[in-house]
Amino acid sequence: MSEYRIIAEVVFYLLIVLTVAGAVLAVTARILIHAVVGLAVTFLGVAGFYVYLGSPFLSMMQILIYAGAITIVLVFGTMIGYTPRQIVETKIRDKNLRLALPACLVSGVVLCSAVVTAGLGTMRQSGDTGIADIGKRLLYEFSLAFELISLLLLIAMVGAMVIVGGQEERDAE
Repeated sequence: MSEYRIIAEVVFYLLIVLTVAGAVLAVTARILIHAVVGLAVTFLGVAGFYVYLGSPFLSMMQILIYAGAITIVLVFGTMIGYTPRQIVETKIRDKNLRLALPACLVSGVVLCSAVVTAGLGTMRQSGDTGIADIGKRLLYEFSLAFELISLLLLIAMVGAMVIVGGQEERDAE
């Protein structure tokens, strides 16, 4: 057995330990934010498996989408969500329901019309759709979109912190 094979097996077992430890933390955590951190560690462990299996593109997408965006959305939801005390104190009122239903209806109509008018059947057919081509397009054609999305997520996180900070001050009074 060569040294490289031993190193590969050690890395593989470390990735197993990392992934399982994150999953156990996500399932057994009593504090919700600790569960989200455990989930992020699990996602990073899975990304490590993709690198180990020779697919760095899938690994980067795993980190970008799951360990990045999904985890941030969960943290954002945790920060602006109601506490158990607020859930008991807050009741759904008819006024909220009357406002929510038309908003959902309008959003659904706008989304459906956007999908219909997008012309999904006219996508460009190209013979060069390999991973190298996808990577070049993401790097050169869509880099501004990724930067704007990351900026939007940063603004959402800062906004959530401001909202939570304001609620804590009001609760302290």
